[in-house]
Amino acid sequence: MCRNIRVLHNFEPPVTDDEIEAAAIQYVRKVSGTTRPSAVNEEAFGEAIRAVTAATRTLLDSLVTKAPPRDREVEAAKAKARAAERYGLRGAASG
Repeated sequence: MCRNIRVLHNFEPPVTDDEIEAAAIQYVRKVSGTTRPSAVNEEAFGEAIRAVTAATRTLLDSLVTKAPPRDREVEAAKAKARAAERYGLRGAASG
């Protein structure tokens, strides 16, 4: 599950609230060990997501860097290249 959490700092355009919430959801899912809470735990799950989202926004708004902002398309291309190297022909063999 944690593989879905991406670096959110120092991008142009800046990170969106939806991206922050998606990372918070993945974090809460990982920590809780479940992707869907039971009805009795739904409120606690939702509150944890809200708290992690708020803490993440506070962190990102407070960070300072001298590095130039990263380009989302360039970072996505790098990630695809790493995946291709890591998984090699495995994807081609199943298709």
